[in-house]
Formats: sequence, structure tokens, C-alpha cells
Amino acid sequence: MSKDLKRVVITGMGAITPLGNSVDAFWQNIVAGKSGVDFITKFDSSHFKTKFAAEVKGFNPALYFERNEARKYDLFTQYAVAAADEALKHAQINLEILNKNKIGVIWGSGNGGIQTFQEQLIEFVKGTGQPRFNPYFIPKIIADIPSGVISIRYGLRGLNFSTISACASSTTAIIDAFNYIRLGKADVIIAGGSEAAIVESGLAGFNASKALSTRNEEPQKASRPFDVKRDGFVMGEGGGAMVIESLESALARGATIIAEVAGGGMAADAYHLTGTHPDGEGAYSGMLDALDDAGITPDAIDYINAHATSTVMGDESELRAITRVFGERASLNISGTKSMTGHLLGASGAIEAIITAKAIQENIIPPTANTDEVEPEWKDKLNITLGSAQYKEVNYAMSNTFGFGGHIASVILKKYSLDKTTNINN
Repeated sequence: MSKDLKRVVITGMGAITPLGNSVDAFWQNIVAGKSGVDFITKFDSSHFKTKFAAEVKGFNPALYFERNEARKYDLFTQYAVAAADEALKHAQINLEILNKNKIGVIWGSGNGGIQTFQEQLIEFVKGTGQPRFNPYFIPKIIADIPSGVISIRYGLRGLNFSTISACASSTTAIIDAFNYIRLGKADVIIAGGSEAAIVESGLAGFNASKALSTRNEEPQKASRPFDVKRDGFVMGEGGGAMVIESLESALARGATIIAEVAGGGMAADAYHLTGTHPDGEGAYSGMLDALDDAGITPDAIDYINAHATSTVMGDESELRAITRVFGERASLNISGTKSMTGHLLGASGAIEAIITAKAIQENIIPPTANTDEVEPEWKDKLNITLGSAQYKEVNYAMSNTFGFGGHIASVILKKYSLDKTTNINN
């Protein structure tokens, strides 16, 4: 039996990032074009090819957990809880009067508790060989734990699971939340992602795959999407959360609506373990699917927050796909904000969706930092926003994220308006 799809909106956001541990601080630094990248402080990186990353600064678990409780959770789960806490407060959710059976959590992470896994194996090897592992070892490392911890913390009994699609994980989570809510399977979903993979094994692994920049002489300028001298991505960490809600629920409780979720598209490159298709086949399909889902044509999009990792082939393939979908449109602004945040891996989609929502809310296009000379093939074809933020009316915006394994996820947000002549389910 068919039924009308519900409209879906964003009513709260939370962020723990290399550029600030709240949405306001994060957004101010993004607009200012600041870099969250510096030399690694978490461990001695002197023997690594890459010696820098975009670390979270000043994070205090004691703001969210009792000391004994914090020990149960890997840092990626702590980031998740902190981001979700801010998002719920921002949304002004009163859990005492809402139906908790209709509030869910969908959370994404590509790596899970890699720090805990590394630490426990080192302890095992250094010891006598006796299997004396922390009793919380397994729940600390598995990627689904943040969604479970968030639901337990707030007593949320709605749908609950984790999405794993590498660096597309948290965009996938947002799209899944959008779909479940518009189908009426939930009223509210906390969706997002988190990562804490800046550890020796994480850095060494990405170095071995030749994915990371080695611009050690200028770490803050290492991430330079679309630039002729780009040489790889910069690792980042943190978490981002969104309170995604049916319009009916948001209006009933008088919520402030940040933006509306218009559509989502997912696809696969079906090409290579770690490399994107040279012509961006998956990205092309994913963006077309998102546009079709939103019921709009390409000319409606005002801004694209590109995946733009600053890798040689990755940036090229994405721009080819964008050109195939949108043509050479001077009115379409494109920016790569990983130039400032670094690449938060599975959490990147969540914080970039936050940037995209803020761009719509504030009518500000964030800049692409560090890029001095765009590849000649694209220099005069596409409007890549360089140097500083721009004021511009943004009605529809797209955020792209792609992951190892060829995973593609594109989400479209739009400026919210309530047409009084239109049913809220349309």
C-alpha cells in the first residue's frame, strides 16, 4: 500500500573538528579560511613519511563522561557522543514528551576503534603472550558502537545501526536517515559519523598506499584540492552529527529549521580498491541519482561541497563527473573544504553536510584554501571558489563523498520554506 513521502528537515547540528569543538567555532574558522592542520602531537611522527595531520584540539571527555565511563569508549565513540550531545541541544529536543520508540540513531565510521585495537595488540606483543585483553576491547573497536551508546545514553528505542562505506560512511548515514524518515519509519534520527584514526598504524597504512601528502615543510598548506602541485590528502579526525526530523514533527514542536534534505544518491565506481574511476563513473551516477531523487535539474544547484581530497586522480575524476552532470556553469560554485579540515575519513560527510547546511542558512560559499593554480583543464571551465568566502544566495547545495571500495554518496540540501498551499507530506 503506497503512501505519501514525508518532507525531511535538519533541526540540530553538532561538531568536534580540527577547527573547533562546536558548530559555531567550526563554521567561523571555515568561513575565515583557517587551517586545522599542523605537526602531529599524538605520537612521535619523526620516522614517518608524513609528519602532520588535522588533529582535534582541546577535546575534554570529562564534559561528557564520568571518568570510569570514558574508559569504556574509544576516542571515535567519545567524539560521536559529544557531537550528538550538541546536536540534540541545538535542536532543543525534549525527550520527555517525544515518542522515543520513533527516535533512532544511524552512525557511520570507516575505521572504528583503531586506536584501541593498536594499543591492545602492542600490549599483547610486549607482554608474556597471555591473552589479557581489556574486557571492553570488542565494544571499543567495533564500528557500530557509537549508535548504540548514543541510543543508550538518551533512551532512544527507534531504529539503530551503523553505516560503513569508508569515507562515504556518514553521508550514507544521512541519506539512510532521510529515507527512513520520509517513509515514516522514524520521526527523528540522529545521524552522522566519527573517526579517530590519527595513530601510528593509520598514518603508516595510508603512507604505504601513497595516499597522503608529504609536504612536511608546509603542513598547513598541504591540502590543496584541484591544485597542480597537490600530492595527497591530509588525515583528520573528529565527528559531526545532525538531528534529522520529519517536517511534521519539527512543526509540531516549534523547532527552528536549518535546512531541508531534498534528495540523496548512492552508486559505485566498480573500478578499483582505492582509486576512483578516471572519468568519475560512480560520481556521475551518484550525482544524477541525487538530482533525480530531489526532483530537480542540474541548473538548480548553486553550490557543491566537493569530495576534493587533494589527491591527483581523485580530484580529476570528480571534476570530470561534475562537468558531465552540470556542464561548464560559471554560476555553480564549487569548493573543497578538506583544504582546511583535512580528510576526516568516515566522518567527512557529516561535517561537510554541516558546512553545506550552513552555506544555505547563511548564504555564504566557503573557500578552497591553499589552492594557488587550478589544473589548466579546469581553470576556465568551472567556478572553483578560491581564497576567501563569498556571499551568494544558496537555495540548493550538494555534498559529495567517495570511499575506498568505490563507494559513492551525494546528498542534496535546500533552503527550507513552507508553502501554505502545499501539504507537508509533498
